[in-house]
Amino acid sequence: MRHVYVYYRIDPAQATLACSRIDALLAAMAPHCGQSPQRMQRCDDASTWMETYQDIADLGAFTDALNMSCEALDCAAFVAGERHIECFALPGDALGI
Repeated sequence: MRHVYVYYRIDPAQATLACSRIDALLAAMAPHCGQSPQRMQRCDDASTWMETYQDIADLGAFTDALNMSCEALDCAAFVAGERHIECFALPGDALGI
């Protein structure tokens, strides 16, 4: 299983908009995950956010759905810079072993 972490900075003036859209994004992505996705803020910088998506069986389908949902929800409207996406797996899982 794969785990995806997405981190980015938001425009603090757009925090309310960001909350509603990211919560909608998490709801849209939940069917692609084995556990409920979560939204977090960095402890020492409330403008740095992270989304966590765990237990993803089909990474390609997940990535396609994430890109389409981000575009449909216009997540770029409140992101300062870019969204950074990282994928992790347990040892052995990363190579399909």
